[in-house]
Amino acid sequence: MIVITGATGNVGQPLVELLAEAGHTVTAVSRGTSAPLPTRPGVTTAVADLSDVATLVPALESAEALFLLVSGAGAHVDGPALMKHAEAAGVRRVVLQSSQAVGTRPGAVSHAPLVELEEAVRSSGMEWTILRPGGFASNALAWVPMIKEMGAVHAPYADVALPAVDPLDIAEVAAAVLTEDGHAGRTYEITGPVATTPRERVAAIAAATGRPIELVELTPEEAHRQMSTFMPPVVVEGTLAILGQPTDAERAVSPHVKEVLGRPARRFEEWARRFAAAYA
Repeated sequence: MIVITGATGNVGQPLVELLAEAGHTVTAVSRGTSAPLPTRPGVTTAVADLSDVATLVPALESAEALFLLVSGAGAHVDGPALMKHAEAAGVRRVVLQSSQAVGTRPGAVSHAPLVELEEAVRSSGMEWTILRPGGFASNALAWVPMIKEMGAVHAPYADVALPAVDPLDIAEVAAAVLTEDGHAGRTYEITGPVATTPRERVAAIAAATGRPIELVELTPEEAHRQMSTFMPPVVVEGTLAILGQPTDAERAVSPHVKEVLGRPARRFEEWARRFAAAYA
């Protein structure tokens, strides 16, 4: 049995579906929010809050593998205690979804909790693999209200390119790593196949929806004020640093999706076509 935390999210939900379709028994774990858990044969649902790792213990019973996805960069998660509970339950393989910034922004305060969580996973007695995705293509869903209301996207750094990754690619890599041998002790960076700018991503959504969409470029100060309404200050600053002054490593396309899946990562245009209805 495979336990998936964050099972209602952009990665967790397709991951549960992929594993169930392949015939694996899955326990889909969420924090009990309003988002529906996947319901299908072979999938059991559970509620746990990783700020109290003991709440996950019942879901770990009889589990062979654990996919660990934490919210808020994991600041609320006791990694060593969680690993001890997993080992005690007999889990033999753990896959952590971390962040590319752990490797590209060493010392960044915003990602310090994930650094500690990675260390807890590596120090466990289980087989481990760490996934470090870059920026998600699905972050463009934050533009839905603007596009619906104004036919425009307000975003900073309109012409700075980054290789946004389709969450479905992350889910497929996770499914492979959870169920196949040969990935123990590996850290995989997961990116899209080409770097694209916000301007290009807006154009891709316009093409997918068949409607004109204007891009209005925000200054860094305007973006900081906007993002501060829903992000902690340290996260805002870290995010804007990546969006506006990416390192060479953050601009680069990783080969790991192709290495694991045997095919290139999906382009942003494909993601935009799948989610075009969200912008209608």
